[in-house]
Amino acid sequence: MPIVYEASTRTFHVQSRNVSYAMRIVKDGYLAHLYWGRKIKPMGLKDPIPTTFRPSFQPNPFPEDERFSLDTLPQEYPGYGTSDFRSPAYQVRLADGTTISEFKYVRHRILPGKPKLKGLPAVYAESEDEAETLEIVLEDAVAKLRLIVRYTAFRDHDAIARSAEIENLGDRPVRVLRLLSASVDFPRADFDAVHLWGSWTRERHIARRALMPGVQAIESRRGASSHQHNPFLAVVSPDATEDQGEVYGFSLVYSGSFLAQAEVDQFASTRVSIGLNPFDFEWLLEAGESLQTPEAVLVYSHEGLGGMSRTYHKLYRTRLCRGVYRDKERPILINNWEATYFDFDEEKLMRIVHAAKELGIELFVLDDGWFGRRNDDKRSLGDWFVNREKLPGGLEGLAAKVNEQGLQFGLWVEPEMISPDSELYRAHPDWCLHVPDRRRTTGRMQLVLDYSRQDVRDAIYEQLAAIFSSVPIAYVKWDMNRNMTEIGSAALPPERQRETAHRYMLGLYELLERITLAFPNILFESCAGGGGRFDPGMLYYMPQTWTSDDTDAIERLKIQYGTSLVYPVSAMGSHVSAVPNHQVHRITSLKTRGHVAMSGNFGYELDLSKLSEEEKAEVREQVAEYKAIRRLVQQGDFYRLLSPFEGNDTAWQFVSEDKSEAYAVFVRTLAVPNGPLTRLRFKGLDPDKTYALRGTDRVYGGDELMYAGLPIPDLEGDFRSVTFRLTEVRA
Repeated sequence: MPIVYEASTRTFHVQSRNVSYAMRIVKDGYLAHLYWGRKIKPMGLKDPIPTTFRPSFQPNPFPEDERFSLDTLPQEYPGYGTSDFRSPAYQVRLADGTTISEFKYVRHRILPGKPKLKGLPAVYAESEDEAETLEIVLEDAVAKLRLIVRYTAFRDHDAIARSAEIENLGDRPVRVLRLLSASVDFPRADFDAVHLWGSWTRERHIARRALMPGVQAIESRRGASSHQHNPFLAVVSPDATEDQGEVYGFSLVYSGSFLAQAEVDQFASTRVSIGLNPFDFEWLLEAGESLQTPEAVLVYSHEGLGGMSRTYHKLYRTRLCRGVYRDKERPILINNWEATYFDFDEEKLMRIVHAAKELGIELFVLDDGWFGRRNDDKRSLGDWFVNREKLPGGLEGLAAKVNEQGLQFGLWVEPEMISPDSELYRAHPDWCLHVPDRRRTTGRMQLVLDYSRQDVRDAIYEQLAAIFSSVPIAYVKWDMNRNMTEIGSAALPPERQRETAHRYMLGLYELLERITLAFPNILFESCAGGGGRFDPGMLYYMPQTWTSDDTDAIERLKIQYGTSLVYPVSAMGSHVSAVPNHQVHRITSLKTRGHVAMSGNFGYELDLSKLSEEEKAEVREQVAEYKAIRRLVQQGDFYRLLSPFEGNDTAWQFVSEDKSEAYAVFVRTLAVPNGPLTRLRFKGLDPDKTYALRGTDRVYGGDELMYAGLPIPDLEGDFRSVTFRLTEVRA
């Protein structure tokens, strides 16, 4: 059983296949953290929790025991104000105006499987024997509050899912000021922090630095998980590499403003916590009401960052993503955005479709500009009816013509936004997020619809459902192109205004649940100016995300490499675009653009009708090659070989689960005169298997490929690439 409770020591031992997580009830009900790391036997961990005797400036809840202080006790869900001075996991303001609360153990239960989180995305178990869940009930008898902390351990994944729920048992309202998803106290501070940062068109670059005394935090205050920081933080041993060393990962299943931080205290202990950002947040909890946190997924690896990544990849690919496309191969697509932008008509689109058919592409996606008076980005968001001047036959007519050519039809929408110059805004100016008597700041000439309101969500659902029901749509790109300002709702009373941003996310999740269940055969891809909302929360509803608006292959090396720290390749949209690239104006070979884009959900974003015959022949080869390796790329195990953050060369590799097939990509950014003779060493193969290198007559042992490697051929010029495809030689 993955969860064991030892009554004699009041110790909980949460186990997965290779990992243990333990905690203990101490004194009269404090929940203390014991251990998180490589798996140990449940009968271990019998020693008392170490304490530090500090007679000066160390408050003692129990005068008879000066050695006990909450300021040194490693805790599971700490509060503030009753002798712990570190950052708390929760804080409430009671009806009398005070903010002191203290939760103590009351009872617990161990459940088979994993219960759903009401109204929130979360990882799941498909059967009760896949997981066990521990619910520990804590109460503050004075404040009449109940706190339930939940832990789920998985049979097949070395991950622990954590969340918390607070309930008002009294008859007076309280205000929740802070409610994080997880907090872990480590008895050491010799860690590096690893996180993902960036900006629009430069998302999820890897940052690593040593922890210092004090608080080190990453966060979003933007109402979305953001381009700037991803809701993920890892603390790793200083010697941790891609393949070895201890790594502790924290990933938040949430798409709004978040906080992740590590605090090193005076005793060289480290408290890592993650959850909803308490900045500008408050939640009024009436009598009998409860508030549930998003879920944090904790992953431990003693096999370095690569081991952590592969745990997240498999869990998120198979037990976070849902629907018919979870395990299904994703289609190769052509998107018209960078080919036409807003300047298109049906004739121009069909030229692209005809070219796509010749090249073996499977899906045509109509991007922005098909609705209202949308000839630029200044108007018509919210007016989800077709522009008949561009498309006289409507979406139905265009989709029929696309289908006649043997391609599926896909559509771009941006349903969370509204343009001030739109029929919807003129009819409902109060439907956007706004504060009375304040400026309504626009971004990309648009405002944010108030998804905290049920009437707004219902109206958008009806508009979208009418389109999705009448047009044979196979794919939807769901975009969101600005962050929140003037966060307020005309439908909420003054005492609930600071709930708006979180209520927005809950409303968005409700709408996404409703629409994806109503149209289960549509492949939904999320987008937020590219990667501005690439997070586990969105993957629960949409199994892939447009990784970045930057389509340059060399920029994508770092973007896709960094994204892979947490997210599976099956979640990454990656396209070949025209050169000079529209974002950085770099000229890169079609071969290299293809190799990088094929390391994701593959597609094109250029005018195929303008390609030369030589380019068309190369595209045909790319399409055929990707179809041959598609399942391996989208469902295989992913290994990072060479980091673009550490050198001139980048390489990564895909390996099938049975280790019978592998595919590796090597990219050299800049040419090196008289450069070193480079050998690429593979990972994850079976050393006892024999592999044939496709395109040659050579065979190699798995041990040779991993330990000696293969030589990289001469690559002349900048931005060059080569791939290696290996298949097992069976006797």
